[in-house]
Amino acid sequence: MAKSQAQQLVVCVDNDGYSVSLEKRKIYVAIRDSGAEKQGLLRVVDESGEDYLYPKTMFRSIALPQSVKKAVLAAA
Repeated sequence: MAKSQAQQLVVCVDNDGYSVSLEKRKIYVAIRDSGAEKQGLLRVVDESGEDYLYPKTMFRSIALPQSVKKAVLAAA
């Protein structure tokens, strides 16, 4: 994943139909994709380590202290 892509952290609140790819209550890295967002989708790096499009309603954005966010992104 290129560092130049804008990333945000999201938490999965619903994994219906995607239980193999997503875990409820887990923090994921989402990659900004304005085209997908216009269609109600979010590009998320899932359990496979690849980014896929999922319904945006399955996630909530989270705000973490900068030091924590940096550590989470470094570990991703």
